Amino acid sequence: MPPRHALLRLCLAGGRLGPRRRLLETHGGNAEAVLAMGPTAWREACLTAAQIHRLQGLDPATDAVETRALRWLDTPGHHLIGWGDADYPPQLRRIASPPLTLYVDGDPACLWRPQVAIVGSRNATHGGQDNARLFARALAEVGIAITSGLAAGIDAAAHLGALGVADGVTIAVVGTGPDRAYPVSHAGLRDHIALRGAVASEHPPGTAPLRRHFPARNRLVAGLSLATLVVEAGEQSGALISARMAAEAGREVFALPGSIHNPLARGCHRLLREGAQLAQSPEDLMQALVPYVQGAVTGLRQRLGTPISPAVAVCGEILGDPHRLWEALGHDPTPMDALVIRTGLTVAQLSPMLLALELQGRLSVEHGRYARKSA
Repeated sequence: MPPRHALLRLCLAGGRLGPRRRLLETHGGNAEAVLAMGPTAWREACLTAAQIHRLQGLDPATDAVETRALRWLDTPGHHLIGWGDADYPPQLRRIASPPLTLYVDGDPACLWRPQVAIVGSRNATHGGQDNARLFARALAEVGIAITSGLAAGIDAAAHLGALGVADGVTIAVVGTGPDRAYPVSHAGLRDHIALRGAVASEHPPGTAPLRRHFPARNRLVAGLSLATLVVEAGEQSGALISARMAAEAGREVFALPGSIHNPLARGCHRLLREGAQLAQSPEDLMQALVPYVQGAVTGLRQRLGTPISPAVAVCGEILGDPHRLWEALGHDPTPMDALVIRTGLTVAQLSPMLLALELQGRLSVEHGRYARKSA
């Protein structure tokens, strides 16, 4: 049985992930070796009778799903990434319950990029959607991938904000099969994301949008990302699940404040009371994420084995023309708006450059004003 087919069968066996993951780890990620063990060894590894039945290819329903998935994987641009594969995203390995496999429509390397999850209400206000687009666009402009769940409201606005940037990358983690969109009206958006980034799912092609899949999907959105930004959320919003899972995984959580009269601000205010970081501008996230992005960029470089595009090497390395910025900086404190005028660059372009200079000890910052440090 070909390696991809073996991995697919192991994935579709269902049941608890732990025993199957341990078997893969024991055999160096080789699913063929796991299938060659046979029923006795599978039972000793704590696989259930139902799982063994499926591994033997004796379940017609599972066989039909397997056939459909293999047909989907035969299409260029469709991928199956297993726990033992080098392409498996390192951020995802560190969550409490990482998936055994990911189905990816698009570029799997996108999953290695530094990512920020932007999530919130499906019934978002126009202002909330504008904020999601603004943050997504600013982060995408400095090379950070925007991850969300393809849902209506804040999710869609975040994806569209990233897609509005020439080289912007966005990743949709879906609670359906990777070939489906939920809501159905987002089919065009799903296709656009697959062309410019990646659509990822732990469910095989053809899987319908079942309610139980979406809280589980949220753990992947949070797990792939360095930080999660909640833009608007009611007190019972699923976005709060993403925020909790991000915090449990040791990731940063940010929340946008809102009007006390807006019920969709209450979830964000609750997060802020519980210790989430206040996000008033994209620069708040950029500054907090510098150390994490540096580590992610290093990992991406090692994975690719080649230099990566300047758009990815952000928040910790000077981009563009550093001489232009250095000349614009005086020894007297200079506000950001003056630097924008002097350099002709945007705030989003200047922010990572300024942060890089600050990290190098060449720049002092006080009350939002920037100055060269004395030699």
